[in-house]
Amino acid sequence: MMRRRTTLITGCTALVLALGATACGGGPVAAGGGDKALDGQTITVAGVWSGTEQKNFQKVLDAFTEKTGAKTQFVSTGDNVSTVVGSKIEGGNAPDVVMVPQVGVLKQFAQKGWLKPLSKKTEQSVDADYAPVWKEYGSVDGTLYGLYFKAAHKSTVWYSPDALAQAGVKPPKTYDEMLKAGQTVSDSGLAAFSVAGQDGWTLTDWFENVYLSQAGPEKYDALAAHKLKWTDASVVDALTTLGKLFKDKQLIAGGQKGALNTDFPGSVEKVFGPEPEAGMVYEGDFVAGVAKDQFGKKVGEDANFFPFPAVAGGEAPVVSGGDAAVVLKDGKNQKAAQALLEFLATPKASAVWAEAGGFLSPNKKLDLASYGDDVTRATAKSLVDAGDSVRFDMSDQAPASFGGTKGTGEWKLLQDFLRDPSDPKGTAAKLEAAAAKAYQD
Repeated sequence: MMRRRTTLITGCTALVLALGATACGGGPVAAGGGDKALDGQTITVAGVWSGTEQKNFQKVLDAFTEKTGAKTQFVSTGDNVSTVVGSKIEGGNAPDVVMVPQVGVLKQFAQKGWLKPLSKKTEQSVDADYAPVWKEYGSVDGTLYGLYFKAAHKSTVWYSPDALAQAGVKPPKTYDEMLKAGQTVSDSGLAAFSVAGQDGWTLTDWFENVYLSQAGPEKYDALAAHKLKWTDASVVDALTTLGKLFKDKQLIAGGQKGALNTDFPGSVEKVFGPEPEAGMVYEGDFVAGVAKDQFGKKVGEDANFFPFPAVAGGEAPVVSGGDAAVVLKDGKNQKAAQALLEFLATPKASAVWAEAGGFLSPNKKLDLASYGDDVTRATAKSLVDAGDSVRFDMSDQAPASFGGTKGTGEWKLLQDFLRDPSDPKGTAAKLEAAAAKAYQD
């Protein structure tokens, strides 16, 4: 299960609306306005997606094929995009386009000279239809290399309405209220939270929401750029706040040991599966996709969310993630690759996946009616309305060796902290040592 996930609803009418098609049936959907200028050409697109996400992205690629005539081939890289793409470039088999899930990896690719700047047409679409922050995250040294096609809203806490109702609690507004509500849920016989500690990236997301709210956006930006050391008091404070939850065995399903043996899909199952063990699970909007597709929950009724609550008097955080499309210099089909990104920058392309479900777009021009349910519309609106106050996932901005690699760096150190949250200061020191090495490299 990759770092970006989904829900599924699809329909012929949806695709007709999304693609401007005039007919629906057994044959291919006409995209309209395509001159098939790229007939006979094939481009390879690499990305982390698999399963439902890959199928839904393929619908977008198929729409591009209908429009231009260019065929596409998708290659799933798994989580280690950097390693896989690097080996393909060295082997003379570079993909044309890569969907990069981390700002840090995008920067790494640009600094290695692997990327082509995006076309003027794509840049004009980004300038017109996206908040400036998305262009900033897609640029390196003032040059636009990445188009953020798919976004994640990572400041959502998902819950079972039944579990909260039975405990007599309402969605909380502050972090302290959330822990108090969690205690009440635990007292009613169900653990408060399911935590996916086996996947280190979920723990970075917990930390980032707490840190952004408690320390504020300026310090968040400084820490993300490693202009502020991880030994700073603000980091120790955030770890202390997070430790209140991690050390409370009653609040976490299975305690620390149970959490460390639970991966992301498993954490969703513990709340929305056939045998619930917890009332709430924190993660991004993509939780809805797993609850719906794998456990048959109706989003908005059987599964709902509240915004990640404000911490210690700060503002409620809006942390995002996203997948940026980039064009590789060593790809064999530059023209078609740039044409694909020009297509992905349009609301028509976003509408295809929005209709299928499990997708958010930072494109302001995408009609919210394209999303298939009110909860997804609410999360999409929240993301777009946040504008430049959105902060990209901090670990995704870091070098991959620190913020994006299983078994090392921030992922491992936060797993160690979950196992034993008694020494926030010591954990901060270890995080700083790992960060200093990664940013130096």
